[in-house]
Amino acid sequence: MKQFLLVFIGGGLGSALRYLMGIYLNSQKTGIPFGTFAANILGSLIIGIVLGYSLKNNLLSNNTTLFIATGFCGGFTTFSSFAYENHLFLKNGDFMSFATYTIASFVIGFASVFIGMWIVK
Repeated sequence: MKQFLLVFIGGGLGSALRYLMGIYLNSQKTGIPFGTFAANILGSLIIGIVLGYSLKNNLLSNNTTLFIATGFCGGFTTFSSFAYENHLFLKNGDFMSFATYTIASFVIGFASVFIGMWIVK
């Protein structure tokens, strides 16, 4: 139950920060989502630092890693998890899984948005 609460609180904090970044950084004038882009890149950087540090030094507890990587980064952006999972595919030399996962995520993700919008029309 403790781990669930850590992920829950971290996710809430990450989501709230992403919301604030969108308010202040997304451009209403051009329509470019700078806040979302920044959250995705920053979340990827944070998850890379946290998981890399955790694996290298084994100094972060499982609870700290859950709070930051799974909770905060998961709420802040799911792109961070996607980027890390692709890093693992490349690190292990699994180029086919990397290509399949990346292409399928983009194609099916975009298609899902369009299908969802079509459904509610």
